[in-house]
Amino acid sequence: MSRSPSERSTMLSFVDRWSFLLSQLFQKNEGSSRLNPLRLLFRAFSLVLFFGIWQFLCSIKFQFLINFSFVPSPLEVLGATVKFFSNNPMVHLQASVLRVLLGYAIAVLLGVSLGIVIGWFQKIEDLVFLPLEILRPIPAVAWIPLAILMFPDAESGMIYITFIGAFFPVLISTIKGVEGTDLLLLRVGQCLGAQQWHIFKDIVIPGAMPSIASGLVIGMGNSWFCLVTAEILQL
Repeated sequence: MSRSPSERSTMLSFVDRWSFLLSQLFQKNEGSSRLNPLRLLFRAFSLVLFFGIWQFLCSIKFQFLINFSFVPSPLEVLGATVKFFSNNPMVHLQASVLRVLLGYAIAVLLGVSLGIVIGWFQKIEDLVFLPLEILRPIPAVAWIPLAILMFPDAESGMIYITFIGAFFPVLISTIKGVEGTDLLLLRVGQCLGAQQWHIFKDIVIPGAMPSIASGLVIGMGNSWFCLVTAEILQL
C-alpha cells in the first residue's frame, strides 16, 4: 500500500529532525572545549543507565556466571557512604594518610640513599643489586603473610607494605639517574681538576634529579595503591 505525498513528507521531516539531533549530539566543536548540552544529557543518561542496571541486577539477585546475591546495590553503597561521613571520618582518613606518609618517607630516605650509592660505586652494585632485583617483582599483596610474621602489630605491617610500594620505584629511578650522568660533563669536571666529591656533588646529583623526581612521583602513587592491600591486615 503506497503512502500519500503528505505522509512521506511527514516521515522525511521526522527522520531529518532526528538526524539533526544525533548530529548535534555527537559532533565535536573544534574551536570550543565546552560540551554540547545534548552530549551532557547523553552522558548523564549513561550514568543513570549504569546505576539502574546495577540496582536491577542486585534486586533480582542475578546469578549467571556472575553472582550479584552478595553485591551491595548502589542505594546500599550510598547509605554506607553517608553513614561513614556522618561518623567522624577524619579519624580513618588521618590514620590512612599517616601510614602512607610514614612508609613513603622511609622509602624515599632509603631508596634515594641506596640508589645513589649503588649507581656511583660499581662494587656495591655488584654486591647488593641482584638480591634487590629478585625482591622487586614480588607484588605488595604477597608481602602480607611475611609482614604478619615479622612485625609485632598490624600498624607496623601496614607501614611496611606502603614502604615496599614506594621503595623500588624510587631506588631504580635513582640508580638509572646516577648511571645516566652525561660522560662529557664528567670528563670536563676531571679536566678542570675537580675532585671526586665535587664531581659527585655538583655534576652527578644535579644530573640525576629529574630521574629521582620521576621515581618519587611513581613511588607516591604506588604507596596509595598499596594502602588498600596494607589495610587488609586490619580485618
